[in-house]
Amino acid sequence: MNEFEDLLNSVSEVNTGDVVTAEVLTVDNDQANVVISGTGVEGVLTRRELTSDRDANVADLVKPGESLEVLVLRQVVGKDTDTVTYLVSKKRLEARKAWDKLVGREDEVVTVTVTRAVKGGLSVEFEGLRGFIPASMIDTRFTRNTERFVGQEIEAKIKEVDPAENRFILSRREVVEEQAAAARSEVFGKLEVGSVVTGKVARITSFGAFIDLGGVDGLIHLTELSHERNVSPKSVVAVGDEVEVKVLALDEEAGRVSLSLKATTPGPWDGVEQKLAAGDVIEGKVKRLTDFGAFVEVLPGIDGLVHISQISHKRVENPKDALTVGQDVTVKVLEVNAENERVSLSIKALEERPAPAEGEQAEKRQSRPRRPRQEKRDFELPETQTGFSMADLFGDIEL
Repeated sequence: MNEFEDLLNSVSEVNTGDVVTAEVLTVDNDQANVVISGTGVEGVLTRRELTSDRDANVADLVKPGESLEVLVLRQVVGKDTDTVTYLVSKKRLEARKAWDKLVGREDEVVTVTVTRAVKGGLSVEFEGLRGFIPASMIDTRFTRNTERFVGQEIEAKIKEVDPAENRFILSRREVVEEQAAAARSEVFGKLEVGSVVTGKVARITSFGAFIDLGGVDGLIHLTELSHERNVSPKSVVAVGDEVEVKVLALDEEAGRVSLSLKATTPGPWDGVEQKLAAGDVIEGKVKRLTDFGAFVEVLPGIDGLVHISQISHKRVENPKDALTVGQDVTVKVLEVNAENERVSLSIKALEERPAPAEGEQAEKRQSRPRRPRQEKRDFELPETQTGFSMADLFGDIEL
C-alpha cells in the first residue's frame, strides 16, 4: 500500500480537466499511447477521443513523436499492474475551445460542414463541435431531400449557444434570405420595363415558366410564352434553357418580375400582308367552332374567321352541323386586317350557288307580300240635257 500511495503522489500534479501537452509514444488502429510532457505520466488517446469518424485509422491521424494538446478526462488505474494512466481527449478540447469561441456570437454567420441528415434536420460540425439545423431553417422552402447537403460546407447563422446543455442551433434559411434580398436589390436596380434581358429557365409550372435573372426569378405567364394558343410550357422551354425575355412589369416590394418570351420573337402577323391578300384561295384547318362561325388556321399562328353566313349557301343554324374541329377546308380570303389581327374567310364563295328546286320559285312568289289594291273609285258626270258644245269647252276665249 505504501508503494501504491507513493505512485499516486508522484502524479498528483496531473488533474482531471487540465489542458496538457502530450507526446505520442506508440500508435495502433484504435488508440495512441502518449506521455504527458513534464510529468513522465502516460496517457491513452482513443480513436473516439481523437475524431468523430468511427471508421478512421488512428495511425493515419497521429504519428509517434508528434506533440498534441489534449484535455485530461480521468485517471485510470490498472487492475493487475497498479499502473496509473490518464484518458485524454483531443476532440473534447477542440469542442471546449469551439464553445468558448461561440459564446456571445449569436446572429453571426459561420461556415459549417454537414455531417448527417437526421430526423428533423441536419447535423453539422463547427471546429469539432456538433450543431443542429432544424428542417424549417434549412431553406426558404421546405426541403424534402436533406441528404443532398451531406458533406457540403454551408454558411449558417448562429441562433442559440448553450454549452451547459450542449445546445448549438443554426439557421441556413436566414442566410439564404439575406443573400436573396441583396441579389434582388442589385437585379432590380438594373432592370427596366421594356428592356430585353437574358435568363435561365429555373422551373416550369402549369401556368408558365420561372426564369432566373441572377438572383431574382421572373415569371413568363403561359400567355406570354408563345404566339400560338393553348400551348404547354414544357413544349416551349426546358429547365436550364437560356432565353432572351422582355420585361413587362416590375414590383420590387413584392419581388415580382413579369416577363415575355413571345415579345422577343417575330409574331405570325408580322408581314402578313405579304403572305395573304383578299381574293386568295388557300387551304386551312378548322381549329375551333363557335355559335357565330368557325376559326380556320390559314398560316401558323393565324386563324381566320368563317362567319356562319359564309359557311354555305344553305341556311346553317349551327356551325357544328356543317364543320368539325380538325377538318381540312378550302377557303377564300375576303379581307386581311393586320392592325386588328383579323382575317375574314368564306367557304361558300368557292361553291356554286345551287339552282332553286322545283316549286321553290313559286313558293317564293307566293310568300312575297302582295301590294294592297287601290280602291276603285266611281266618278259621276254632271247631268246634262243636251250634252256639251265647243263653246262650253272654250268659254269666252277670243279666236
